Amino acid sequence: MHTYDEILAIAAERKGGAEEVLRDVYIPKLPHEMAETPDAVWLAEMAKHIFQAGMSWKVVEGKWPGIEEAFHGFDVDYVAGLSEDEIAALTKDSRLIKSAPKIKAVVDNAKFIAKVSAENGGFGNKIAYWPAETYFDLLDWLKKEGARLGGNTGAMAMRWCGRDGFVLSDSVVARLIAEGVIDKAPTSKAAKKAVQEAFNTWREQSGQTLNTISRVLAQSIDA
Repeated sequence: MHTYDEILAIAAERKGGAEEVLRDVYIPKLPHEMAETPDAVWLAEMAKHIFQAGMSWKVVEGKWPGIEEAFHGFDVDYVAGLSEDEIAALTKDSRLIKSAPKIKAVVDNAKFIAKVSAENGGFGNKIAYWPAETYFDLLDWLKKEGARLGGNTGAMAMRWCGRDGFVLSDSVVARLIAEGVIDKAPTSKAAKKAVQEAFNTWREQSGQTLNTISRVLAQSIDA
């Protein structure tokens, strides 16, 4: 397996320099900043990435003001308390992307966030202090306990809320395969452990965030 610096050099050769590779890399929030993030923001980002799955970002962005309005600014208590009749009405609401499963997932995630928030003094407190060394466990927890947060949906929501982490895009997976870490997209427990260990190694070598390492891997290869 190449070192972080070696992979950065490969990416720099492809992209015209290390500065270009690292341009606009996501900068995570500090834990205390993330812990203070309101529950509504976490729900909004989950919802945005759930609605975006399989659709153009332009469609979601264009309808986003109406989506926010329909969900009352993603007030967690309000959304979690929606009745079956109110949920059914939302599936016919022209402000929304009319996908009953996705709308129901937003409601389910409001209930999920409310429960975690009550137990931890805010949903952000649970996320902010989850160790980077077990980040894949966080993604699996989101997938298991939340709704429609598998794949890269949960990972992207975490990133946009400021959580440091990796996103297993096609390019990142291709680099992990090239490095012999995995032989296909990781779905088994063993494969996920191997991915986490590889990121931990590159993190120790470089002192960089998981976000930055993920970006370097992605830029180092054509998926």
